Amino acid sequence: MTLRIFPLIGVAIAALALTACATARMHSEAQLNEIAMSCGLAYGEVVQESEEKRLLFLYKVAPKPQQRHCVYQWAHKNHLTLVIINAVNDPMQPEPKS
Repeated sequence: MTLRIFPLIGVAIAALALTACATARMHSEAQLNEIAMSCGLAYGEVVQESEEKRLLFLYKVAPKPQQRHCVYQWAHKNHLTLVIINAVNDPMQPEPKS
């Protein structure tokens, strides 16, 4: 009886290993805007780039901890790594007058 259990255990371990290796996918702009709004952010502040699907970018000037945590939870659930870009508005310096 114990000899029959070993192949079943091997199959179960292989299945578990395969489910742990989920691949990231591109999310639509509408999906990203929906998560942004649900986390108290504005449209376009949560972005995913096609060149690196595994990364989720949060562009915001000084995002609140609750906002960061909210986006992090969604990213983690969707097998993405959250990258926070503290977007600083750099006003253009006027050119010196001659």
